Amino acid sequence: MRPTRRLLSVNVSLPKPVEHDGKIVWTGIFKEPVPGRVALRRLNLEGDRQADLTVHGGVDKAVYAYPVEHYDHWRRGLERELSSCGQFGENFTVSGMLESSTSIGDVYRIGTAVVQVTQPRTPCFKLGIRMGDRRFLRPFLASGRTGFYLRVLEEGEVGAGDEIELVRADPSGLTVAELLRLAYEDPDDLEGAKRAAAVQALSADWREWLGARVTKSGVGAGGPAG
Repeated sequence: MRPTRRLLSVNVSLPKPVEHDGKIVWTGIFKEPVPGRVALRRLNLEGDRQADLTVHGGVDKAVYAYPVEHYDHWRRGLERELSSCGQFGENFTVSGMLESSTSIGDVYRIGTAVVQVTQPRTPCFKLGIRMGDRRFLRPFLASGRTGFYLRVLEEGEVGAGDEIELVRADPSGLTVAELLRLAYEDPDDLEGAKRAAAVQALSADWREWLGARVTKSGVGAGGPAG
């Protein structure tokens, strides 16, 4: 029997300045859990913002979800304790939604809001800042434990403990894990890239990037900039 999908924590942060390589950069990656019900809007949660809108945020990346099941993997691999929620910069810490069983285009109801899966996460250097290790991006991607982004189809309120109800499974069946394989492990699978690019629910950046790969424009392995 499939485990119940659940929202375990809602995590937000406004951009703040941090020092990196002798410079000050602004980042919203230091998410902290918030209690009670939180308004979810088209572009973000109440109390949450993205610092660099050229690569973060927008309609296709309004909310970042990360499976709590991955936390034990990283605790063992990194041999240190991690924050209970929000450690990877996620807005939603979720359970029962692994990349291998969650498909692009799947629609879910959480609280009174409705969201749709759009793409895997492609991390930028700020994840290295959050983890205190600039080398963390490579093992993060290689693990396939990237989490995924959501677009907001219907605004509403969400809160820790909400069940995540599947409203509609996308007919493509393109899982987040399969998309990661196409992006980072098998760049020569042009048929797979073509099928993925045709999934209308996939974020615009990923559809454009996969389309360029199919037309052999010299696009290699690796997804769009995160």
